[in-house]
Amino acid sequence: MGETTIKNETIDAYISSYDEVVQPILKELRRVIKEEAPDATEKISYQMPTFYLNGNLVHFAVQKNHIGFYPAPSGVAAFKEELTEYKTSKGAIQFPLTKPIPYELVRRIVRFRVEEAREKKK
Repeated sequence: MGETTIKNETIDAYISSYDEVVQPILKELRRVIKEEAPDATEKISYQMPTFYLNGNLVHFAVQKNHIGFYPAPSGVAAFKEELTEYKTSKGAIQFPLTKPIPYELVRRIVRFRVEEAREKKK
């Protein structure tokens, strides 16, 4: 796992700080997010990869036993029925490292958040 004491300044550095088991998951997650939010700016915020489009769009982070995906409370609420097999909280979803990441679900959540961001800009 990555060193939590190291402050990564880029998403590339963040991903590189993890082992060869986790890196491909993070790279694919990033790719899916970028495909659905090509106009979003990448940055590190709250010490985790963040995609910004008229505000924070989504974040993700490696935890001990899961990937935390943070699509804001609205992103969790809108997909509540599809998230029943995952632990969730107000603005977070936990994807266990022992199960395949549901990239198509992530894609739909990001698409939803992009639409919200565009509406927010109006």
